[in-house]
Amino acid sequence: MTSMPRGEAADMHRAVRRRRAVAAAGAVSAGLLVLSACDKPTPLSTITVGRSSVSEQATCGGEGKALKSADLAACLKDNDIKSISVDPDETVRFGVDPDVADKRWTILMNGQPLTEDSDKTYRTIPGSVFFNAQYGAQGNSTLVSIKAADGKKNSNTVTGLWSFKLKKDD
Repeated sequence: MTSMPRGEAADMHRAVRRRRAVAAAGAVSAGLLVLSACDKPTPLSTITVGRSSVSEQATCGGEGKALKSADLAACLKDNDIKSISVDPDETVRFGVDPDVADKRWTILMNGQPLTEDSDKTYRTIPGSVFFNAQYGAQGNSTLVSIKAADGKKNSNTVTGLWSFKLKKDD
């Protein structure tokens, strides 16, 4: 048996607890520092077809600032976008973050407006539209974009763009 003068064992336990508390506080501080250095993610946009869905952060913009025309044109040519298969007989559902809806948004097909702008968070369009030449479709895939505006009805100011590729599912 180890003998210690009276009171030293209690002092040793206090020192261990103090070290643990300091280490925990340091870990929390480091975690908060790392989180504060992160950029806030842009709002999500989602397309759902049947039981499948795909979500994406803004391809361009999304922070509420107006995009320049050159940036917008380059963004529409981006090839690194998510895709989803669409049966022409299915309904395609578009959903946007409430922050995007508050500022108004529209659906573009191959860079051209397909719908009027809206302040709702959810829209539906028949899948056949995306592969119909009457609406500007060509081939078995279509580029669909969600264009966020500045909050004014029928505004030409673009603040964000979310792009997806719809592939015809035969």
